[in-house]
Amino acid sequence: MMESKVSKTTEKRILNHFKIDIRSYTMILALLGIWIIFSILTHGDFLSPRNLSMLARQMSITAILASGMVLVIVAGHIDLSVGSVAGFTGAIAAILQVIYHWDTVPTIIVTLMAGLAIGVWQGFWIAYRKVPAFIVTLSSMLVFRGGILLITKGVTISPLKQDFTVVGQGYIPPLFSVILAVVAGVLYVIMDLKNRNSRIKYGLSVSSWGIELAKIAGVLIFIALFTSVMISYEGIPVPVLLVLVIVILLTFVAQNTTFGRYVYAIGGNKEAAAYSGINIAKTNMTIFLIMGVLSAIAGIVLTSRLNAATTSAGNLFELDAIASAIIGGTSTLGGEGTVPGAILGALIMASIDNGMSLMNIDYSILTIVKGLVLVLAVWVDISTKKRG
Repeated sequence: MMESKVSKTTEKRILNHFKIDIRSYTMILALLGIWIIFSILTHGDFLSPRNLSMLARQMSITAILASGMVLVIVAGHIDLSVGSVAGFTGAIAAILQVIYHWDTVPTIIVTLMAGLAIGVWQGFWIAYRKVPAFIVTLSSMLVFRGGILLITKGVTISPLKQDFTVVGQGYIPPLFSVILAVVAGVLYVIMDLKNRNSRIKYGLSVSSWGIELAKIAGVLIFIALFTSVMISYEGIPVPVLLVLVIVILLTFVAQNTTFGRYVYAIGGNKEAAAYSGINIAKTNMTIFLIMGVLSAIAGIVLTSRLNAATTSAGNLFELDAIASAIIGGTSTLGGEGTVPGAILGALIMASIDNGMSLMNIDYSILTIVKGLVLVLAVWVDISTKKRG
């Protein structure tokens, strides 16, 4: 009798854990399904080391933008300007290099400062003038899309300096790729266990050690396989390293800092957050400062990868960033979402893009599919909340 009760209790804990993480597991299975389907349809080309390396590089820009978009959406906002800001800041970098012959380091610094300034501009209107983020960022999307045409005079700016193009086109040598993989694995284990201990400390539910260890083992196996595949080509792409650094930093900020807790509190219940003494305006300003800098980083990577600044750079990137965040589990209602989840969402979006491109499917169809995926992701999020 007692054994039966214990068994049922254990079973209930396991089922509750899977219920909490069901969306993550579903997205992982969906990603694997997408890879298998495209591998079959492309006769194995999709899963070749060369294409997977290209996929990782393509994903990086969306992943950078989606990482910041998580904080924006969790706090109950939206940012429609990230694509235009990425294109605009990338154009600034290209002009500094091609026309004014600046070196790479000062070019990157000024470009990041431009992104920061844009974040201040948007944050000011949203946080201190109470203009809805939708309106402010929609305005900025138009302003900076026009700004690209203005500062480039409607022409492509190229070529850039070779050391600048390393940011978007370079690879990390095999030995350093292995070292990076080991460091990433160790950091993941430390952060996962620290998060588990924090949940226990505050009386929140945690999974059993068996499930926890299985999850850690799965992530470590993925890191090992990913590194092995990348090394079999030319090494881990430099943009992937940037994504890794950003994910680690933002995950730490979201889970282990007062600012991170404020972001989730505001998104969960803005009125309660205000009554508890949280400085909502300051928190919102910081969110858009971070988003501005991340947009500039994405612009640098994009311009570096293309070795040029084009008038269409960053077009519709906001769609991919928003879709990636939502697919990865960020709630459209605010208060819920993770940066690693957004990276998974970015990988799904990039896989669809890459696979359909390998099949030579028309771009118009690709755009339609992306739009449908976004609607489906939002519907799943809303349906999940209603059932909850």
